[in-house]
This record gives sequence, structure tokens and C-alpha cells, in this order.
Amino acid sequence: MSAFSTVGVIGAGAWGTALAQLCARAGLGVTLWAYEAEVRADIAANRINSAFLPGVTLDEAIDVTDDLADLALADFILAVAPAQHLRSIAAAFSQHAPDGLPVVLCAKGIEQGSLKLMNEVLEEVIPQAWAAVLSGPSFAGEVARGLPTAVTLACADEDLGQALAEALATPTFRPYLSQDLIGAEAGGAIKNVLAIACGISEGKGLGRSAHAALITRGFAEMTRFAVALGADAETLKGLCGLGDLVLTCSSPQSRNMSLGLALGQGQSLAQALANKRSVAEGAASAPAVRQLAARLEVELPICEAVAAILAGEIAPDQAIGALLSRPLRSEF
Repeated sequence: MSAFSTVGVIGAGAWGTALAQLCARAGLGVTLWAYEAEVRADIAANRINSAFLPGVTLDEAIDVTDDLADLALADFILAVAPAQHLRSIAAAFSQHAPDGLPVVLCAKGIEQGSLKLMNEVLEEVIPQAWAAVLSGPSFAGEVARGLPTAVTLACADEDLGQALAEALATPTFRPYLSQDLIGAEAGGAIKNVLAIACGISEGKGLGRSAHAALITRGFAEMTRFAVALGADAETLKGLCGLGDLVLTCSSPQSRNMSLGLALGQGQSLAQALANKRSVAEGAASAPAVRQLAARLEVELPICEAVAAILAGEIAPDQAIGALLSRPLRSEF
């Protein structure tokens, strides 16, 4: 397969902008689609995305546009729109997408209503595309600044996956290949819900022991959920599962953990989300995870507790008490 030289990035939030910067650093010509007019103007005039990724001067190789048709000639696409908006944006782009266009899914979540993973949404909306998934422990600001990062790049076609990995790799950004799209997506979606749980624990001052227990038992939930969807359990032991879980659950840089922290400190969901432009995907994915787990008959007590807290059905203290009073059982 010939080497890729151009990329279109859909979504100019923190992660989309960071990936555009990464691609420019990797030597690719980059066209970045931004929904917000002020973001486009800021990047074009100042080479900065002040709204979502302040403090990072963007490479001159990044062109910004408001027209999805401008991405049609790119060798591949990074789809970084929030999970709940992927369907509508992909539908708008579908008329411009040529047959066989590789689309790398970079948002982490499960679509509300349909309860579908992002690769399933893409297959419905742009069936002529080749899907891949990029997921793993990666804070946008760190990737944009060129700090060392390793991620999972999942693609069913091994040759395409290798070509995409070679296009995205830099001396400080290392993609590890997988063919398990479901595992890569399930890990990325459920870790955001678990990060809210860890934030609540932090906000309530429950200590490091509770934090470690939540990560460990959360990983068990993540693995059960992914396997029920058809994933390989080994995938979840990697960067897109355990690696992403550890990062997202261990730093208030995580939008999802910071949301949980606010809830644990007594704020309402509306207060915790007020004036935040970046999306905490876990808040939208939690009810979908809960519904999908019920459909699959998979027990996810931590994720279910988070969904109930977000829905206003139960207070954090009640949820904590209910989790700690569950019947004793074997760990494995």
C-alpha cells in the first residue's frame, strides 16, 4: 500500500487539534474541519486554538476549513467529533467520501438510542469507508507538545493498519497494532464512565485504597462488557483498555474524572458541566453503557451506579454504600 501524505481531521476540539498537530509533525499535509467559526478564525489568524487547546502554537501545515468537502481528497480521515455527534457529521461528509477511504475513529463512546459503537455508526452512514480505531492513554495537551505517548491502532485489514501506523508515528508517538476494533472501542467507551466513579471517590475523600479498588474492579467490568460484545479479552489488557483506564482515572486533567470530582464534592450535574466547552464523553455514554449491559445481561455495578447518579436516581453516598454492601463473592 502506498504511503499516505495527507489527512483530514474532523473536529477541532482539544483532541482533534492535538491530532492535527501530531499529523503535521509526522510530515502530513493536514486539513482540519472546525465547527466553531471563532476556532477557525483563531487558528487561521493566530495559529492557536484558544478555546480548546490554549498554549500550543499550531504548525503552519495545518489548514482549517468549515467545508467537509475540503477533506474529500485526503488520503485518510481522523474522525474526532464527539461520539454523540459522529452520526450527523459523518452523514454530512458521506456524500464527499470516496470508496475505500480509511476513516480512523478517535472519539470514545457509545451512541445513545442505538447503543452502537462508533465503527457500527460509521458502517451505517459511510458504508464505503474502511474503519480503524485509535485509542489509548493520551492527553491532548501532552500529545500536542510532543511528549511520549503510546496508543492502540485497531484495523481489521492488517496492511491498512500498518500503513496508518506508519503515517501517524513520530519519535514520540507510537501506535501498537491490533485487529480488534470492538475491544479498542469498548475499552475507550467504558473507561470514561469508570473515570467519573474515580472522580467521585476522590471528591468524597475516600482514599487511595478505594481508588485502586475502583480501577481494578472497573477493569473487570470493562473486560466483561467488551467480551460480551465480541472482543478478545487480551485486547483489554493493552493500551486501549488498562492503559487508558489508568490514565483517565488518575488525573483531574481527565474531563471525566474532573466531572466526577465535582459531583463528589457536592455539585449537581448541571453545575459540574456549566461553562465547560470540552465534552465529558462518560456523561453521555453512561446511560448507553447501562442499557447495553442490561441487553447483554452483563453485570456492571460500578458503571450502573455512575449512570444512576448522573440520572439523579441516587446520591453518591447511597451509591457508595450500595457498592460496599454487595454480597461477598470470589474475585475471579
